[in-house]
Amino acid sequence: MFETIFATNSDFGPLLLRIVLGLVLFPHGAQKLLGWFGGYGLKGTMGYFTGTAGLPTIIAFLVIIGESFGSVALIFGLLTRFSALSIAVIMLGAAYLVHKEHGFFINWFGAQKGEGYEFHLLATGAALTLAITGAGAYSADQWILSLLQ
Repeated sequence: MFETIFATNSDFGPLLLRIVLGLVLFPHGAQKLLGWFGGYGLKGTMGYFTGTAGLPTIIAFLVIIGESFGSVALIFGLLTRFSALSIAVIMLGAAYLVHKEHGFFINWFGAQKGEGYEFHLLATGAALTLAITGAGAYSADQWILSLLQ
């Protein structure tokens, strides 16, 4: 079972993909959990997710924790398949529940009311790729697997 969870190879493609995806998602998670980068922090984000967005409390909490810690886990290549799959689910949920009404495109010039879902689809594709391939070179997963063998 551990081999399935931690399995990866020494390729540099997944390394690059997980670091870039993790670095791009980290500020979004930090906004939600810590209030950094102009975010509302845990209390404010929970209020929005449970009140305005109508998510159950446990789902709202898991989204915040998944995006916050999942991005860090991707950077280090720790539990990459689980973290990536979690992020893919979060991104699909955000695209469907929040962003689909604003259309496909990101709001580059402030011409629409909200943000479209193109970023979320791109992040989902990257995350699903990592869920399939594993962490790649220089990952905690690779190190853990070597200890277990």
